[in-house]
Amino acid sequence: MYDIIIIGAGPAGMTAAIYGQRAGKSTLMIDKAGYGGNIITTPSVENYPGLKNVSGAEFAQLLFDQAESFGAEYKSAEVTGITDAAGVKTVHTDGGDYDCKAVIIAAGATNRKLGLDREEQLVGSGVSFCATCDGMFFRGRDVAVIGGGNTALEDAEYLAGVANKVYLVHRRDRFRGEQKTADRLARLENVEFVLNSTPVRFLGDGPVTGLVVKNNETGEERELKVQGVFEAVGQVPQNANFKNVAELDEAGYVKAAENCETGHPGIFVAGDCRTKKVRQLDTAAADGTVAALAASDYINSME
Repeated sequence: MYDIIIIGAGPAGMTAAIYGQRAGKSTLMIDKAGYGGNIITTPSVENYPGLKNVSGAEFAQLLFDQAESFGAEYKSAEVTGITDAAGVKTVHTDGGDYDCKAVIIAAGATNRKLGLDREEQLVGSGVSFCATCDGMFFRGRDVAVIGGGNTALEDAEYLAGVANKVYLVHRRDRFRGEQKTADRLARLENVEFVLNSTPVRFLGDGPVTGLVVKNNETGEERELKVQGVFEAVGQVPQNANFKNVAELDEAGYVKAAENCETGHPGIFVAGDCRTKKVRQLDTAAADGTVAALAASDYINSME
């Protein structure tokens, strides 16, 4: 019987383990993909307070080592569900079942991909899913943003202040995001809308040197000479197996406010898998802190 089981060992989950252990609770992290989360694919982290520059993999290792030094345990397994009987939570995995008093869902979200050849290979070599994380690496260069929702529009606006040129590529003839943001972008001289267009292939044998897009109406292909491609076509939260104990919104995110409480007693959520506006490394860590302390308070109140 653990005090707290944490589903996911990304920055939110590992931070939760640190704070859970420091609160005197036994914690177990379970993650099917290994510890670290999406941050391990980032070549350089420059926006985490107190760390001037560190690779994503190094950051993840430091965080894991810190959690382990406090006594947190880790198991590699796929979580298939959660049940709650008389206050005892059971986390079911493909490697066995584990009982606990409280659960923190920190399963994260995967970036929706374009499905192009060499896409995975080019992550960190010109392909990025986070403009605020990686935008500064493309200062004074030409970039493309793919997407038509609020995230894509906001990414394009942010990058317009950093990059030389920003192409905003969307498969439809109008954006799904806020019109006010689109209007601001239309007034910027270094932003060009590429509408009714779909990315078809990356250029460059190593780092990205360009992106070919195809006009959906004419079939004509166009080469955009860019060094960076920022994909903002959505995320897929990994919460489907937990809908019996946590309410999900239409997109599949766990409904929770800044207190990280789900509404189900003893079930908490942290990081990119919960409803929130800002999904950054430091906000994931903040969620992990809040969720762990809330879980500890819940356990204390039950004893």
